[in-house]
Amino acid sequence: MLRGLTTQLIRSGRVTTTKARAKALRDEAERMIGLAKDGSLAARRRAMGYIYDKQLVHSLFEKAADRYGDRNGGYTRIIRTIRRRGDNAEMAIIELV
Repeated sequence: MLRGLTTQLIRSGRVTTTKARAKALRDEAERMIGLAKDGSLAARRRAMGYIYDKQLVHSLFEKAADRYGDRNGGYTRIIRTIRRRGDNAEMAIIELV
């Protein structure tokens, strides 16, 4: 589940999910962006093993150094939204900064 959410977050830049999933997704997304900033072959292979889309990994590795080169972390933002109707679960939007 987290692999799919991470892939979708990197592809679209924003995902709406529950607050607990967003907090778990933050760790995985920041790890993938950290690998992309490293840019080594070993980091690229680790990212390919986790993210489903090969072209998405290539584009992430090309753009990460420009977009996040001056940041040492904090690549995502979690914004709480209204509770979900039906089961009253806390919802959140996670987006790339």
